[in-house]
Amino acid sequence: MQDLIKRTIDQIGTVVLGKEHQIRLALTCLISGGHLLIEDLPGMGKTTLSHTLARVLGLSFNRIQFTSDLLPADILGISIYEKSSSSFTFHPGPIFNQLILADEINRATPKSQSALLEAMEERQVTIEGETRALPSPFFVIATQNPNSQAGTFPLPESQLDRFLMRIGLGYPDPASERMLMVGEERRAVLTRLQPVITQTQLAEIQHASKQVVASDALIDYVQRLVHYSRVASEFAYGLSPRGALALLSCAKGWALLDDRSHVIPEDVQAVLPSVIGHRLREAADFVGQGSGALAQRLLTRVDVIG
Repeated sequence: MQDLIKRTIDQIGTVVLGKEHQIRLALTCLISGGHLLIEDLPGMGKTTLSHTLARVLGLSFNRIQFTSDLLPADILGISIYEKSSSSFTFHPGPIFNQLILADEINRATPKSQSALLEAMEERQVTIEGETRALPSPFFVIATQNPNSQAGTFPLPESQLDRFLMRIGLGYPDPASERMLMVGEERRAVLTRLQPVITQTQLAEIQHASKQVVASDALIDYVQRLVHYSRVASEFAYGLSPRGALALLSCAKGWALLDDRSHVIPEDVQAVLPSVIGHRLREAADFVGQGSGALAQRLLTRVDVIG
């Protein structure tokens, strides 16, 4: 299993250069059974990472470009009357794929955003009174531009909370950027990628993640982190129980990537910024969601050993 995970990370790294930490976070999110939000400036490789994950994992893939005129039916599908059969036939929308890239999700109206987020939560959609199951695995990667940019509809806290993790890719280091400039075009490399993991193996890895052991002392540490976020004055509000479960689940996934069957505090610390960044807000910040400073305060002010 560890060999499969390493080969997957290495394969993705041939396209997404110099971003091993972000690749590991994305895989942690997937094997933990959640959905991923990537927030960054345009042109930073968000779409490339999503497409590469689908190719390496052998998942069916579809990209939905979110715009202000996107309708829920454009995501979920629609029933069309067929004259030949004198009946309505359902035409599935792009949501019926295993890996969905919801590109620039915050450029669509709240109604269209909600259509996707309901599917994420329920793993099924109800259209015209009929419930239809979505494929398994079902993994949504949503990208959004910073809310300061024009033409965005910020996701409210309740919808942000549906994403297990939020990451940013950031600018590449000089060596990686030079490879992008002088090396082969990344899309050409992407087309040659072959699946590394079968869907059965992916399901086994996801199951193994749930079996990773968290000791009582480790859970005590997680609870202290959560409690501090709820009582410290610099936080507008604390982590919810769902946020606490997300932190523990991602720590287990990170431990599995490191070939360990138990969680250590370093696993919690590695995933904490990505898990809490979109769930917390500074008391003095009436607009934004979370910052690196909030995660750093938790890590420095909460002792590993109680």
